[in-house]
Amino acid sequence: MDHPAISVVVPCFDEGEMIAACHQRLTGVLQGLDAWYEIVYVDDGSRDSTLAILQAIHASDPNVTVVELSRNFGHQTAVTAGLEIAKGDVVVITDADLQDPPELIAKMLELWAQGFEVVYGVRETREGETGFKRWTAKLFYRLINRLSDVPIPPDTGDFRLLDRKAVEAIKSMPERHRLLRGMCSWIGFRQCGIKYARAARVAGKTKYPLNKMINLALDGVASFSTVPLRFLAVLGFLTAALSVIGILYALIVRLFTHTWVAGWTISFIGMLFLGGLQMISIGIVGEYVGRVYAETKHRPLYLARTVLERRGDPPRLR
Repeated sequence: MDHPAISVVVPCFDEGEMIAACHQRLTGVLQGLDAWYEIVYVDDGSRDSTLAILQAIHASDPNVTVVELSRNFGHQTAVTAGLEIAKGDVVVITDADLQDPPELIAKMLELWAQGFEVVYGVRETREGETGFKRWTAKLFYRLINRLSDVPIPPDTGDFRLLDRKAVEAIKSMPERHRLLRGMCSWIGFRQCGIKYARAARVAGKTKYPLNKMINLALDGVASFSTVPLRFLAVLGFLTAALSVIGILYALIVRLFTHTWVAGWTISFIGMLFLGGLQMISIGIVGEYVGRVYAETKHRPLYLARTVLERRGDPPRLR
């Protein structure tokens, strides 16, 4: 069968040290596939030379599209911007750091040709990452799969191939707090994983330090689960039961003993317990309310300052 038209979406934030090597390697892989292709680079408000390098690449390579966002909107939003402009029958999402091997695209296309509409990379090994990061990554997937109604395959990232039907499904989901790997699981379609060894970053710094990983985890739990709210309801019932026991204890002490002051310890502990429980409850409910508030404003997900389009004829979509 003929090769499909291929789009590769590459979000970039301060990747000036890596972007030229990334483009060279991606181009070598895509040219070897003998198919129509485009590479969509999304500059997510970079502060270094990334944008200038991308503009030079666009001037020299007619297969390149460059989207310059008006500021830093975040990795997940930058990927979304790329998905919205990509024209291919299939769209591959990868990062500019080359930790996910572009050479795997050919194998992903083989699985797509077999009928799979989503092919995601599964990190079998994670070279160059600390034990703490590997442990927290495992904890993240175990936790979210415990809480979420939509299971997310463990040890996956955003490195994946999406059929045009899957891309259109993702584009129809306008939520502000985005976890694309969760959204890809939610849409369904025929999916399969492909194992690979994730390489270490050659240059530059990781764009997902601990605080961003925590925020991503919170987005995953709050966007795909109401379990924390249900947990609060159960905890409320248990607290009410404990309160009844405390009331009975207070009445017994008052009616049948002469040590009315006794019990101040349990009262003190009870007040601390209830106060802490209330603050936690308000925080969890507030997180959900804040997300509802953000959605009701209907602001665009991102704003683009410039778009440098790919030169040449558009693909003949299947």
